[in-house]
Amino acid sequence: MIDEQTDKPRSSFWKELPVLLGVAILVAVLVRAFVLQTFYIPSPSMENTLQINDRVLVNKLVYDFRSPERGEVIVFKAPVEWSGNPDGEDYIKRVIGVGGDHVVCCDEQDRLTINGKSLDEPYIFSMNGQRDKPADQEFDVTIPKGRLWVMGDHRAASGDSLEHWERLQDIDQATIPVDDVVGRAFTVFWPVSRATWLSVPSGFKGIPNP
Repeated sequence: MIDEQTDKPRSSFWKELPVLLGVAILVAVLVRAFVLQTFYIPSPSMENTLQINDRVLVNKLVYDFRSPERGEVIVFKAPVEWSGNPDGEDYIKRVIGVGGDHVVCCDEQDRLTINGKSLDEPYIFSMNGQRDKPADQEFDVTIPKGRLWVMGDHRAASGDSLEHWERLQDIDQATIPVDDVVGRAFTVFWPVSRATWLSVPSGFKGIPNP
């Protein structure tokens, strides 16, 4: 009797295992499709915040409830004019300006201003004491409603809103539709030695609305 009782749950476990695996796979697929996704960093455009081959975790659900905000690091579907890839390509940049914002380069201390407020950007790429300029030429733009002005932290190595504005002088071509945003990158999780939260820098907190 003892052997029969112990065999019964073992048999039940093996029968249920395929169902459990199927549920686990389904949950993983749904989470990846609608909630969280991992992305790797293929370029230096966000250094030193993000390094080549870093892995980030992206919240794909957050912007179903609100719009992207200044200072957040986002993943978005790049326009074909940006990537040259008709099949689509994911880019990762920092949101500098949102719809209605007036973004100008630069003030007397060589800082961007947003709606008249100077923006301190300690995250801008630097190496051996040499720091990228916030922009390599002056500009004065107002961001259309429903669009975002995005820039890489490594300004000298980033194909972003500034590059396309300088080249085309077309604010729609230089900005990203909010609807093309995949989600917010909120943490670096790999390599473990670089694991960190991607929080909004304090300089954005004092920016007034337009």
